Amino acid sequence: MTVDAHHHVWDLSVRDQEWIAGPELQPLRRNFTLTDLAPEARAAGVDRTVLVQTVTVPEETPEFLALAAAHELVAGVVGWTDLTRPDVADELARLRELPGGRYLKGIRHQVQGEPDPEWLLRPDVRRGLAAVAEAGLVYDLIVLPHQLSACVRAAASLPGLTFVLDHLGKPPVASGAPEAWACDIRALGELPNTVCKVSGLVTEMDPALWGGTTWPLAPLRPYWDTALEAFGPGRLMFGSDWPVCTVAATYAQVSSLVGGLASDLSRDERAQLFETTATRVYDL
Repeated sequence: MTVDAHHHVWDLSVRDQEWIAGPELQPLRRNFTLTDLAPEARAAGVDRTVLVQTVTVPEETPEFLALAAAHELVAGVVGWTDLTRPDVADELARLRELPGGRYLKGIRHQVQGEPDPEWLLRPDVRRGLAAVAEAGLVYDLIVLPHQLSACVRAAASLPGLTFVLDHLGKPPVASGAPEAWACDIRALGELPNTVCKVSGLVTEMDPALWGGTTWPLAPLRPYWDTALEAFGPGRLMFGSDWPVCTVAATYAQVSSLVGGLASDLSRDERAQLFETTATRVYDL
């Protein structure tokens, strides 16, 4: 079986998703629910998922925990809380006492939207990250390539916290200039408390390639090879990034694409990528 370590849901009648802007993202301006996801996930052999935050509002995480408690598909939640609040440790404890609180596995903040490339290194943020570690949770990194060097320093300074890099750090697939990204990925991979999600790649590709029934592996191969070399199969995990991926590919196509990239792995290594790494890291 397979674990999908990264997907989202939202209901626009509950709150807007302000990041869904521009004509290329218009297909996402509707509700996406677990009822929509379940048949596609099952068809791809997925039996457990990790539901990941989308917006930085405190109400979303309790809602996601309740969803996890009500749906057997969701085995874990990566939520959000303000890492800079002085009582962040108490807030994490409160979240874990809510209905479904046992499903809280990690915390994420939209660092990619922070103007300060070294936001992760701020003293108030590092204090919050230390509280995440103390709570036994992991921290998901959603960053842009120019923020990766700060990720390396943050992970090095907090060896007791597991950092999970989402979407391979959004590599510059479309522009084809991987050198700086690759250097930082290798540095991050040298740290034993880091893991990387093979997710979000189809939306980093040249839009001219979108919409076909099959996906060319060649544009992604250098980025996959770099991540595999840096982290090894035991620290990589599959994520669909559904429904964001649907602007470029179906759930089945994303699953097939990652399977194609991983075609040279052994059976045990593929099991790590598609199941056991996520199960271990997120304590599913």
